[in-house]
Amino acid sequence: MNYYFNKTLKGKSFDEAVEQVTAELKKEGFGVLTEIDVKETLKKKIDIDFKKYKILGACNPHFAHKALQSEDKIGVFLPCNVVVEENENGDVEVSAVDPIASMAAAKNDALEGIAKEVQQKLKQVIDNLN
Repeated sequence: MNYYFNKTLKGKSFDEAVEQVTAELKKEGFGVLTEIDVKETLKKKIDIDFKKYKILGACNPHFAHKALQSEDKIGVFLPCNVVVEENENGDVEVSAVDPIASMAAAKNDALEGIAKEVQQKLKQVIDNLN
């Protein structure tokens, strides 16, 4: 089972991609709770040069609440991460976690429907990117 789905954007800058991803997440009811600039962090902490790479921690409060009611430890899989990275050729790739793959580890049937709904919304976000 693949644990993510993705799309490569051509002709869009890294910052434009981050803005568009954030806007598309909002349209699907997600807010970005965390934004980790991996490039900046690696440079600051261990003096390593790395490509532009941000991890956006996206959360839809409605679905998060439903999931937590079904499985109180599911918070270890929250928020849903979306990665924006700049490839060597300058293209920007956006990847989102597949919540079905991550929540399957909980082995709780009550999470299956929630995971499918969240997956559909995250796939819509990726599909809407251009």
